[in-house]
Amino acid sequence: MERKDLLDIESLAVEEIHEILNTAAPFKEIFTRSVKRVPSLRGKTVVNVFFEPSTRTRTSFELAAKRLSADVVNISTDRSSLVKGESLVDTFDTLLAMKADLFVMRHSSAGAPHFIAERIPVPVLNAGDGAHSHPTQALLDAFTIREHHGRLEGLEVAIIGDITFSRVARSNIWALTKLGAKVRVSGPATLLPKGLERMGVTICRTVEEAIEGADVVYMLRIQKERQGSHLFPTIREYYQLFGLNAERLKLAKPDAIVMHPGPINRGVEISDDIADGPQSRIHDQVTNGVAVRMAVLFLLATQQKKPSLDEALAATE
Repeated sequence: MERKDLLDIESLAVEEIHEILNTAAPFKEIFTRSVKRVPSLRGKTVVNVFFEPSTRTRTSFELAAKRLSADVVNISTDRSSLVKGESLVDTFDTLLAMKADLFVMRHSSAGAPHFIAERIPVPVLNAGDGAHSHPTQALLDAFTIREHHGRLEGLEVAIIGDITFSRVARSNIWALTKLGAKVRVSGPATLLPKGLERMGVTICRTVEEAIEGADVVYMLRIQKERQGSHLFPTIREYYQLFGLNAERLKLAKPDAIVMHPGPINRGVEISDDIADGPQSRIHDQVTNGVAVRMAVLFLLATQQKKPSLDEALAATE
């Protein structure tokens, strides 16, 4: 990777995606050590600036940075000077003046991380912008699929649910199709954006059609905070038509895995027995998120003086 920022999946070359996934694999091995830390980013300061609530992503980035020995600052925007009227650019200029080395940014407006990345000299990592993009989620999902199936090329992946408002769906479609997987999507007609076919996916009329013969069944969270009203009749009807249960999962291949970006709405997108069942890789996604984010932070923060990966892994605190 020779780029300053990681803002989306669309702009990544296939080789760059493979580099991130291949870098994440040995970083995951650090988790088995008694001391789960290497000094790869010692002396660097990573600032997490989240304008939207987050548990998994923010904590995952914080753990990833700390396991690389970086100093980590978490900015709570509801307690920052933004509530006093300070502009977004002035906020980041202030943080830059404190010699921050890398920013992880989540924002409700699509394009906000791109806007900031164009105006500051240090790396910006998009942790989710509106309904547009969530690149590290797609990368950790690709890593999880490859870890189980050993490959991505040729796999059949069903993505089901709220496609319109899901940045996870968009980023996964870009990543999976780039890596040679075949993607099918299904959901309420009101939650399938126009022109989706142009992204190289197959639109299935029913959830059963999407799941049949799939290697991966990826369930999406209903984005209640982004939707208007009346996009589907009731939660109960949504589950009856599009929720994943044991009967529907039997349509997938016997070694199919079930994934979900979290947080799960149990009994809405997925039943308890499937979320907690043997085919679920939901907890693996969370674990792999730390490893993938370690890889991305390492690759972005060491552009000027990049140690080899072997050096980074061999060093200890």
